[in-house]
Amino acid sequence: MNPTASPAAGAEGTSTAGGASASGTKGHFIDGAWREPATAETIEVVNSFTEQVMGSVPAGTAEDVDAAVEAARAALPGWRALPVQDRAGFCTLIGHGLQDRAEEIAGLISQELGTPVTEGMLIQSSLPAIDFTSMEYLVEELPWEQTIGNSRIIREPLGVVGAITPWNYPLHQIAAKVAPAITAGNTIVLKPSEVTPLAACLLAEVIESVGLPPGVVNLVFGTGPVVGEAIVSHPGVDMVSFTGSTRAGIRVSELAAASVKPVTVELGGKSANVILDDADFEAAVVNGVQKCFINGGQTCSALTRMLVPRESLPVVEAVAAAALAEIRTGDPADPETQIGPMSSQVQRDRIRGYIEKGIEEGAKLVGGGPESPEGLDQGFFVQPTVFSEVTPEMTIAREEIFGPVLSIMPYDSEEEAIELANDSLYGLAGGVWSTDQERAVNVARQIETGQVEINGAAFNPLAPFGGRKLSGHGRELGPYGIEDFLTLKAIQL
Repeated sequence: MNPTASPAAGAEGTSTAGGASASGTKGHFIDGAWREPATAETIEVVNSFTEQVMGSVPAGTAEDVDAAVEAARAALPGWRALPVQDRAGFCTLIGHGLQDRAEEIAGLISQELGTPVTEGMLIQSSLPAIDFTSMEYLVEELPWEQTIGNSRIIREPLGVVGAITPWNYPLHQIAAKVAPAITAGNTIVLKPSEVTPLAACLLAEVIESVGLPPGVVNLVFGTGPVVGEAIVSHPGVDMVSFTGSTRAGIRVSELAAASVKPVTVELGGKSANVILDDADFEAAVVNGVQKCFINGGQTCSALTRMLVPRESLPVVEAVAAAALAEIRTGDPADPETQIGPMSSQVQRDRIRGYIEKGIEEGAKLVGGGPESPEGLDQGFFVQPTVFSEVTPEMTIAREEIFGPVLSIMPYDSEEEAIELANDSLYGLAGGVWSTDQERAVNVARQIETGQVEINGAAFNPLAPFGGRKLSGHGRELGPYGIEDFLTLKAIQL
């Protein structure tokens, strides 16, 4: 996705950039209007199934970021002065606007990312709406002011928030930052991923339609090294919220440290799914395969390491192979498709490289492989793949693959299972399976991650989400997500 020269329509200034559409936009959304970009450079967006260009967005510059920050700073006093219930009310309106366009959102993301439309309706379009509509309820749970001794403790917005979001959940990850940040009273400058930027255009259209005050949410398209770094380094940005790779998160933290900005980072994962010896193996393994392959495996919290009792390995392999055979890979627009193409050619080739590495290092291939799925030579497809007899030192056991690749790892005792689960540079999510819930919870308490699900329990969009170690710090979602966009002031009386 390299910037390529393209003529830009309209004259310099605001409002003539032509707005947005499902094929992209010629401008950035700044101060409540579609503003002409500083340069004519654009970034092409490629359909992951057809491999054809489906649209484009501007390749933003530091000058575009300057304009967005200026608008955000101008809007800040009036926005933070609004009662918190009014700010949350705007989020409710935005959420309803997203609900009204749910099918359009799912269809668009299926094209630019490859998420099957059925899964997209459940995740890619529903979660962002929940992120926004939940704000009016969550604000009631926070102690905006409290008294401790002779001090009045006040929670205040941090100011202008810089938000940088990834390509794998292109609207949910935006909503998980924008909704709590503006509810807390901040204004925001957002850079969506240049790989999947088009869903952000739809959000901007909804923001326009509900009458959100100009400058509260500003959207600048572009690459991380240019627009992302300009946002993080900008003296007018008070706080940064980043979701993406660990390598990029380290870079963001380094740049923000120069001006001592607070930073929250949600990064990679290599999450363990611990199946204990008393578990229902069929249910646990089938669910585990599904949890690993959600969104084509392009999920930071995917349960990519399945830890199983060594004596049960043959049973686990048989169940995993059967579950794998039932998975339908293909056109993301087909309601029967369970895994679509990967997000880009780069991502596809990277995942295939890991599969080849697993074979080279001696892991047992249960199913799948590095070749294209049969009959799917067009599109960025990868065969969903399961390895067994994976050992802790293997590359596929240690590095985040970010694709539909599952590593089954045997253990000889519960203590070893916990040790293996924690033998990772990451600490984002995890799972435990047992017919004894208390036993499962006891194991979950010992796993060094931000979230653990018991017996396949459902994801809770109101629970805190975030990690430990190289998975980052800070929390999103629920009241905890709002807290990260607030600062504390003590007034002694």
